[in-house]
Amino acid sequence: MDIIVCIKQVPDTSQVKMDPEAGTLIREGVPSIINPEDRNALEEAVTLKEKYSGKVTVITMGPPQAEDALREALAMGADEAILLTDKAFSAADTSATSYTLGHAIRKLGDFDLILCGRQALDGNTAQVGPQLAEFLELPQITYARKIEIDGDRLRVERALEDGHEVIEAKLPALVTAIKDLNTPRIPTLDAIMNAYREKEVTTWTSEDMDVDKNKTGLRGSPTRIRKAYPPELKSGQVEMLEGSLNDMAEALLERLRREYLL
Repeated sequence: MDIIVCIKQVPDTSQVKMDPEAGTLIREGVPSIINPEDRNALEEAVTLKEKYSGKVTVITMGPPQAEDALREALAMGADEAILLTDKAFSAADTSATSYTLGHAIRKLGDFDLILCGRQALDGNTAQVGPQLAEFLELPQITYARKIEIDGDRLRVERALEDGHEVIEAKLPALVTAIKDLNTPRIPTLDAIMNAYREKEVTTWTSEDMDVDKNKTGLRGSPTRIRKAYPPELKSGQVEMLEGSLNDMAEALLERLRREYLL
């Protein structure tokens, strides 16, 4: 089974700060990590490879330092790693990102399954996976918390707000993963050293792929972020409820009804 995993290197959001003047994220000096749900997608790919044999290829689009994320993916069990890096790819929105990733996947050739994380920490749009599936004209299943393969059929348990549903599709297909899908492995020290010493990361630029530069990066992005800012914290009145658990519950329900919130 040949599986492609799309990952993204994101800032560790526990340490990200905002520039109050520019209204942008301060990325300098902030450590970067593999987007958490992309790690779930990668773990599932490696697990499926171990069960059915085959190959796992991991792809990321980003600056040269995104190679570190690919090295970690190789340490986790990926077989090949491809870095898409070019000034023509910078400042891409989800549409331009999906366009570029889609052309890279077409260049790779045949595959059985594409796995992506549901969404990235630094955007939370959950759009790249579905847009990539649309570009490649693939069936897609999102919010996967369980994946089963039976021949050329894919069976996915998909999380919903109030439960789950089971969807089947024919391979090849694209699936987006959530954190409930698995617990990503921690690579061993030997695996990490091997990923840096023995493994190679292939780099592709716009010249290596059949892309229209008017559809990549900022130029190809129909959406633009004018400004990002943290929400203003407003202080309000706080009322402490007292009494037994039942009394406090009744009092809370009464206040919610009074505010037409129930």
